[in-house]
Amino acid sequence: MTPKPPQGNAGAALLMRIAELRAWLFLIILVVFFEVWARVAYGASFILNVYNLQSISVFATAPLLLALGQTFVIISAGIDLSLGFVMGLASVIAAHSANFALDSLGLPPLLAMLCGILSGVIVTFVPGLVNGWLIAQLRVPPFIGTLGMYGVARGAAYLFAGGMTISVTNDWYSGIGNNRYFGVPMLVILTAIACLIMHYLLSQTRFGQHTYAMGASQAAARRAGINIRALTMQIYFLSAIMAGVAGALYTGRFSAGAPQAGEPLLLDSIAAVVIGGASLFGGRGSMLGTFIGVFIPELLATGLIIVGVNQYWQYILTGLVLGAAVYLDQIRRRLRERA
Repeated sequence: MTPKPPQGNAGAALLMRIAELRAWLFLIILVVFFEVWARVAYGASFILNVYNLQSISVFATAPLLLALGQTFVIISAGIDLSLGFVMGLASVIAAHSANFALDSLGLPPLLAMLCGILSGVIVTFVPGLVNGWLIAQLRVPPFIGTLGMYGVARGAAYLFAGGMTISVTNDWYSGIGNNRYFGVPMLVILTAIACLIMHYLLSQTRFGQHTYAMGASQAAARRAGINIRALTMQIYFLSAIMAGVAGALYTGRFSAGAPQAGEPLLLDSIAAVVIGGASLFGGRGSMLGTFIGVFIPELLATGLIIVGVNQYWQYILTGLVLGAAVYLDQIRRRLRERA
């Protein structure tokens, strides 16, 4: 339940409401601006254009998958900086495994694809468990522990790839990124399923409620009987698994495994969670907010192309939106403390 600001302070109430709904606010502003521009300049729709919607959805899949795991981590008052290269490592292992199963073992293409995906996900067990162990057992700060794993995963990904991109010649695997069902890209369908599963875990299970409790106050959660060490390990393990899924699906989308696959997506995943309403101090956030937060940079990228502005402005504008989101979160925290 959202705490109420002091009685009679209409300005505080408005700021509180804006802070709570910041993701929706940013999204509405972007959609309205680019929609009006597209209709005035080109006489066409921006957001209701099927091609634009599909392009935005496909580009959003990888950062969204990373952000799903990052949501649990940030709600628990942690951060996972290793996700980008864990995703790259998973992508490389998936490509190698799919090729080996097809060419050396002679498995049918469908089974070879499944072996590749499974191998890409399984390889993330190690960084996930190590991150959790460092943070939960050795009390290493999440920033430092996951930054160390960032380096390890980066080196391992490039070593396994030999510094190159690993091509995959498997039509079944390529179909993940190219096939459509009822007009919807397969990649989007699989990502939507992952979103529903993670939303259920966060909102409907004891695991999700314990994650909120730990983020709000570790001391209170411990007094309530929550095993903080075990929960921390589970959260970072889950985060790494989602990076593995992202890496395996990336290989299908591009028919290749790349060690740098997730490098530019790490900050996007953190930005999406924070823009979506999560607090870097823990205890707040939702999968719906993260979902919206992921689409804001993608809308910016597509919208800037339509407007005719250099798309590299996307990074500057995304940074400004992220800064505004953090500022609004600080305002919300101060208003809650005064309530």
